Amino acid sequence: MKKLTRLLALAATVALATPVVAQTAAGGKPISPDLFGIFFEDINYAADGGLYAELVQNRSFEYAPGDHDGWNPLTSWEFLREGFATGSLSVESAAPLHADNPHYVQLRVETPFQKGAGLRNVGFDGIPLKAGEKYDFSVWARLKSSAAVPLLVQLRDPKGAVLAETTLSAQAGEWQQLRATLAPSATEAAASLAVLATGKGVVDLDMLSLFPQKTFRNRPNGLRADLAQTIADLHPKFIRFPGGCLAHGDGLDNLYDWKKTVGPVEQRKGQRNIWNYHQTAGLGYFEYFQFCEDIGAKPLPVVAAGVSCQNSGGTWKIGGTGQQCVPIADMQAYTQDVLDLVEYANGPVSSPWGAKRAAAGHPKPFGLTYIGIGNEDKQTPEFRERFKLLYDAMRRQHPEITIIGTVGPGPKGEDYDQGWAFANQLNVPMVDEHYYETPRWFMTNNKRYDRYDRSKAKVYVGEYASWGNTLYHALAEAAYMTALERNGDVVQLASYAPLLAKEGHTQWKTDLIYFTNTTVAPSVNYQVQQLFGQNQGDTYHAGVVTLPTGATADTTVAASCVRDAKSGDIILKLVNTVATPQLFSIDLTRFAGLKTAAARTVLTGPKDATNTFTSPRTVMPKATAYKAAKRFTYTAAPYSLTVLRVPGRR
Repeated sequence: MKKLTRLLALAATVALATPVVAQTAAGGKPISPDLFGIFFEDINYAADGGLYAELVQNRSFEYAPGDHDGWNPLTSWEFLREGFATGSLSVESAAPLHADNPHYVQLRVETPFQKGAGLRNVGFDGIPLKAGEKYDFSVWARLKSSAAVPLLVQLRDPKGAVLAETTLSAQAGEWQQLRATLAPSATEAAASLAVLATGKGVVDLDMLSLFPQKTFRNRPNGLRADLAQTIADLHPKFIRFPGGCLAHGDGLDNLYDWKKTVGPVEQRKGQRNIWNYHQTAGLGYFEYFQFCEDIGAKPLPVVAAGVSCQNSGGTWKIGGTGQQCVPIADMQAYTQDVLDLVEYANGPVSSPWGAKRAAAGHPKPFGLTYIGIGNEDKQTPEFRERFKLLYDAMRRQHPEITIIGTVGPGPKGEDYDQGWAFANQLNVPMVDEHYYETPRWFMTNNKRYDRYDRSKAKVYVGEYASWGNTLYHALAEAAYMTALERNGDVVQLASYAPLLAKEGHTQWKTDLIYFTNTTVAPSVNYQVQQLFGQNQGDTYHAGVVTLPTGATADTTVAASCVRDAKSGDIILKLVNTVATPQLFSIDLTRFAGLKTAAARTVLTGPKDATNTFTSPRTVMPKATAYKAAKRFTYTAAPYSLTVLRVPGRR
């Protein structure tokens, strides 16, 4: 009997390794090829001081008390009078560089005494510099006096030692941009930028900027390289931007206006961020589209549905609704703004907005296929009226674009029910569901989408997380993600939120990637998202994995099997959320042409383990070779996610 068992096992192994002429998909249910992506919002200082590589804070002197308590146009700036120099500094707004950038500083130097007078910027918690690398400095200057005024530009360490310097010359006349490249002699995590006028005169200064040349893909006005690469390593199929609540803003005057975020940076209009700080719009729609293209992700912009956030004015604190509405008389113009966005992304260079994209250096269309209208909006009659105006116009002029509606901030409730009813009434092709819940909720709702009506709107799970950055939280999310794969015919897109959080500057916890000026700390949740992102499929295959005897899929274990048509690989994901090993049975007999030499990646550790700045980052995926067979069992370690990738043929 033992001999017969060995012979059968050998035969199965040989058969598994035998090549075939054509790979059969063995049935399987087609699922969304864009299932796992990312959600970017400028929360937790994700943009300025984060992903956007600008190193100077408040570079155009536009900070205001309304942005953040105690802020003003000179926040993060210091007036310098070196040696015995005399002079003064003031913030002015007469004849600015651009009307959307109204403030600048006027520097009056009476007696420079060689060292001069000027100002110093401390960046976002300091300016991080690396020895030998190059940094591009620029400033817009306007000289009121007739004689040229030298401008000494320095990078300094915290003790004032000069790490790099150069001298520029401000000439008499109107606004002019001056540029220089600096290479610091030492690495410094908390440097500062100093600009000193060393000659007598009156000079206006605006848009003082310092960028590392080594941005992501070396893009000008680009992204912080290490942070952008960490995002790219998730292999997202799409990027949602510019956010959730940020998109519809804190009142009508705070709606995110995409048109004010494109074009030369000195002409973009910054504004108060709904998360209680200032956003420069240096990271704008062009940069978002370009980042999507750079990492092979589809763009998914979200625009306000003609209404502001219902929590505008802090009304969430008293349970009221602060939803403000674009007047109906103005909705035609607002609708045209949304249509212009599609033209900016996809229009030919001969079109007005396609020409603006080309002028920014990208004549080729960006290939926009998705657009979201609204975010978690209160389902008021005013919202529905404005949404329908936008939706109808988009359907008429751009039927090729998939429109994504909104069904409130939670997985149930009045806005959820009314939002779904409204979406079904209009035949909206996809709706955006959000939920932040406990690990237990994610485990017990594993079958949520099994029950959804396939004939109605598809689903984008636009924001979800389990309120924690421990391994257990991440595994609960992983178990739920196997259900998203199983229901990838109805769930078309999914993205964890929020994406980024700067240490010491967070408005929301928990988050996917934590960072400082010099370091990046992906959470355990990130490791799960990355494993799913790097192992996506386009067909789901039921019945391949049998759960352990007695295990309850909703509370302890979960599994999925997908096939990647591009490689022909079969990808198994096995999740164990309990403290004991669990035995999964796997049957691959339906697939022809598979190989035995599989790849195994395991993420495991103590239940409460975290990958944070304060805890050792020990919970990391470990990859090893694994020998598969037509049929085999696999013992999943306690508290683990296992990904088995069995090579196949296309």
